[in-house]
Amino acid sequence: MAMMEIRWHGRGGQGAKTASQFLGEAALDTGKYIQSFPEYGPERAGAPMKAFNRISEEPIHLHSSVTNPEMVVVIDPTLIGAIDVTEGMGDNGVLLINTDKSPEEIRRITNFTKGKVGTVDATKIALETLGLPMPNMPMLGALLKANPLVTIDQLSERIKNKFLKKIGEEKTNANLKGIERAYKEVKIG
Repeated sequence: MAMMEIRWHGRGGQGAKTASQFLGEAALDTGKYIQSFPEYGPERAGAPMKAFNRISEEPIHLHSSVTNPEMVVVIDPTLIGAIDVTEGMGDNGVLLINTDKSPEEIRRITNFTKGKVGTVDATKIALETLGLPMPNMPMLGALLKANPLVTIDQLSERIKNKFLKKIGEEKTNANLKGIERAYKEVKIG
């Protein structure tokens, strides 16, 4: 595998940084080299922010933001139109959006005519599994369906190791259910 670069778009407090970190740590657990880091504007809840992943079989020597991602994950769909979420994406890029719209509708809205578009209502899934509008974990499930960088089991182990003591078994299992549901429900076209 060549180096995979991923850019996450969200707002402060929605968990883009956390999702990026879990993906990176799960890949690290499999022996890959990783980077996972956020980029904030004004540091306040609700402000647009980005998080980034680099995952590679070889050591990573880049130390900059991801400008030409193979994948873009948009946790907050209100950012579409406010910023160019497809900026820098190549012809084989994958755009994943938290929305109830179809991939075809997102293509029209974003004018992203190349690559693949995936959509999943991650907020609805989070509300139904966790009881909170925290779509970051379901978006991880959608990402793994689009590109199995790690298995759901590997990601689940990492989440259990971090979350069980912090938020308890019930909420940890609810997050894992959200990941599995989004994996099954994401539409990619």
